[in-house]
Amino acid sequence: MNISPKELDQLIRNRRSVFAGQFEQGKQIPDEIILEILENANNAPTHKLTEPWRFHIFTGKGLETFAKQQSELYKELAGENFKEKTFEGLKTTPMKCSHILSIGLKRNNSVPEMEEIAAVACAVQSIYLSAEAYGIGGYWSTGGITYKEEAKQLFGLEPEDKLMGFFYLGYIKTPSAKRTPGALADKIRWIRD
Repeated sequence: MNISPKELDQLIRNRRSVFAGQFEQGKQIPDEIILEILENANNAPTHKLTEPWRFHIFTGKGLETFAKQQSELYKELAGENFKEKTFEGLKTTPMKCSHILSIGLKRNNSVPEMEEIAAVACAVQSIYLSAEAYGIGGYWSTGGITYKEEAKQLFGLEPEDKLMGFFYLGYIKTPSAKRTPGALADKIRWIRD
């Protein structure tokens, strides 16, 4: 390996969510880098090698398509919970990004669903770490239409599959503040006997 344990520690500990308003508007990530990031995601651990992750990549005019699809579906399904601010955000936020990835889980009943969810989450962590290594900002969002059954068909998912959100990507204009996690000692217990 060409990366030292200390370099890996730094990569993991420096990882931050960087939101669309913090992206450098109009600066495009080369598609080749997006494919490298997704190749890293494709190497996530997966029980029985089911590889349940599925991605749609929106960029260029595809961002407009995504914005229109999600805002219109939200408007259609929100009913009395409709909020104009949410609707406008769903229409405008995608336009601040270089790329947006839909994150889908293609269900395989040979393993428990929780293991498939964990595998997709591992793939997303690989996206996060890869973006950090490339100097790219991004965040995983489960807002908008993520939990709407009607949204699944937009991303080639069947009723038994899951839409697990969207990963927004762009070059960083304004970095996120350093996060200080809670004490590790409060979250572990050693058993030596």
